[in-house]
Amino acid sequence: MPSITLLGLGPGDPQLITGEARAILERCDVVYLRTSQHPAVAALPPERLRTFDHLYQDAVDFADVYRHIAEQIVAMAEQGEDVTYAVPGHPLVGEASSALILQRAKEKGIPVRVIAGVSFVESVLAKLATHLDNPAEADLLQGWQICDALELAQAHHPPLNPDRPALIAQVYSRLVASDVKLTLMNQYPPRHPIFIVRETESAPRRVPLHELDHSDAFDHLTSVCVPPVSSASGFEALQELVAHLRAPEGCPWDREQTHESLRHTLLEETYEVLHAIDTGDMRALREELGDLLLNVVMQVQIATEGEVFRMTDVIADVIAKLIRRHPHVFGEARAHNAEQVLAQWHALKQRERAAATETASALDGIAPTLPALAQAQKMARRAEQAGFRWQTHEERLRKVREELEEVIHAQNAAHRAEEFGDLIFTIANWADGYGVDIETASRNANLKFARRFRRLESLVRAQGRELADLPPEALQQLWQQAKSADDHAARP
Repeated sequence: MPSITLLGLGPGDPQLITGEARAILERCDVVYLRTSQHPAVAALPPERLRTFDHLYQDAVDFADVYRHIAEQIVAMAEQGEDVTYAVPGHPLVGEASSALILQRAKEKGIPVRVIAGVSFVESVLAKLATHLDNPAEADLLQGWQICDALELAQAHHPPLNPDRPALIAQVYSRLVASDVKLTLMNQYPPRHPIFIVRETESAPRRVPLHELDHSDAFDHLTSVCVPPVSSASGFEALQELVAHLRAPEGCPWDREQTHESLRHTLLEETYEVLHAIDTGDMRALREELGDLLLNVVMQVQIATEGEVFRMTDVIADVIAKLIRRHPHVFGEARAHNAEQVLAQWHALKQRERAAATETASALDGIAPTLPALAQAQKMARRAEQAGFRWQTHEERLRKVREELEEVIHAQNAAHRAEEFGDLIFTIANWADGYGVDIETASRNANLKFARRFRRLESLVRAQGRELADLPPEALQQLWQQAKSADDHAARP
């Protein structure tokens, strides 16, 4: 039965090819190389070698390179050929093509043999160990995360824990280095120090991350080492801290908390985030988002301890939902503008709710604890999406006037309170017709009133008087001054 042999050529020096690998290479009629750009290749008989170097120029994107290699290697084995595929380093360390071949071969029932090689990791560690100037950087020599440069270049966010060192293999060109840099900068600061390690150079080069692609000194044996950040900042570190606080040796207050006891804090932190957004205070927003995230992690930790669900479940659910509701990104659907995306999103949500139960309502899923104005607008919007809608702004306004009249002619306090509620609901619906977020508009109005009222208080204090002692006419005059000053300050 034909088989596939995955063979490691070591980090570069031909003397580092293992005896087992050398014996196989000597008796093979043909050896397929992922790349000929490797010093050990010079020690092999050239007439037996076939290379996939051309794919790096011809492929549509980086992912195509490894996919095409895997398809061709497995296809040759399916046709009855015993295939030897040789790669730099170790076949299973930072080598994405080998992983694809293993997967496809298993699907086809083709046996695979792995011939170990000295990986690039050993060589990189040796260079780092002898050229680190700062003793604190000894952390670079343990806890490695290893990834392939081409896979990282295709990502938008690095799949790395920033609290542990990372080693990126096969940064073989300046173009790849540029894409890797952009992905890393979604997590690491631009001036974060990194090391560029080449097999042909005795010492690693230290540069800030934003200068990773500032030279052409890259080849297939170039690796990039990314040290951990200076202080704990990974999501895993936050989960560990919260789990520690909840542990028997942790904090008594944190151990006593429940989903219900943290409810008020969660709501309060959400409003703190909204306030930071409303005021444009980015420093406060950063802090308040951290407090909100802490509440989320605490809630999940409590659920974990109760064997209800874990963080992996929460994240898996939201990833699946995002992919499911973005068929125009991850599927065959098309959406050319935000309006089409929203229409598609709402249609998908309605189908999901309908599939969940025969008694599903368009209003299902609206949180009962939402602020009243936000809840009213969301209910009105859901009803409209289901077909219960006003056709024009005039019809909405007519309904507002109708509800206003009912408030005016209410017969008693209870009736008047009910009609005020109807009026506010209708105003929320009216605002939605114009695309106005009524909750945000109301919060902005509150902020505006607070600014103007404080200006009014300042004007009164400047006169050496008390607000309560001023006649209505004087108050109105000062109020207009406060409004005018506020409007002037608000102009760009």
